[in-house]
Amino acid sequence: MNAYDYQARTIRGEEKPLSDYLGQVVLIVNTATKCGFAPQFKGLQELHETYKDQGFSVLGFPCNQFKDQEPGDDAQVEQSCQINFGVNFPLFSKIDVNGANTHPLYRYLKQNASGIFGSRIKWNFTKFLVDQQGNVIKRFSPTTSPSKIEGQIRKLLEKSTVHA
Repeated sequence: MNAYDYQARTIRGEEKPLSDYLGQVVLIVNTATKCGFAPQFKGLQELHETYKDQGFSVLGFPCNQFKDQEPGDDAQVEQSCQINFGVNFPLFSKIDVNGANTHPLYRYLKQNASGIFGSRIKWNFTKFLVDQQGNVIKRFSPTTSPSKIEGQIRKLLEKSTVHA
């Protein structure tokens, strides 16, 4: 199994196989528009814009499990992301990242890249960098700014152009 073997519902309600991203580098992030880390949306969008034509995507997975910081329905979340943060990277329907209803993708991500305190997601904006084959390369804490991940994204993208 790899990250691209899963599927998820988009923020507009369509089932999307993550295999659509096979061959790309992705940064998977659990997001929340009311979180203190929400300004990271700007950096995530900048990464997406800068590298999307080179085979990179940010995938946002809204989550309301941390202090009710994503209370709206999917339409409200999408609107808030677009209007308040200028987000146009792919967003998915709200999910659970911990507990009995953890989305299968997040079960996989946590099993393959546990954090400092174990596999549990501790807060919004935990990030997982996934390579072109769907392997989890690294997990980043909520406090890691998107710009700090850019070098590793570039390295993965360069690897694919060298082998192309």
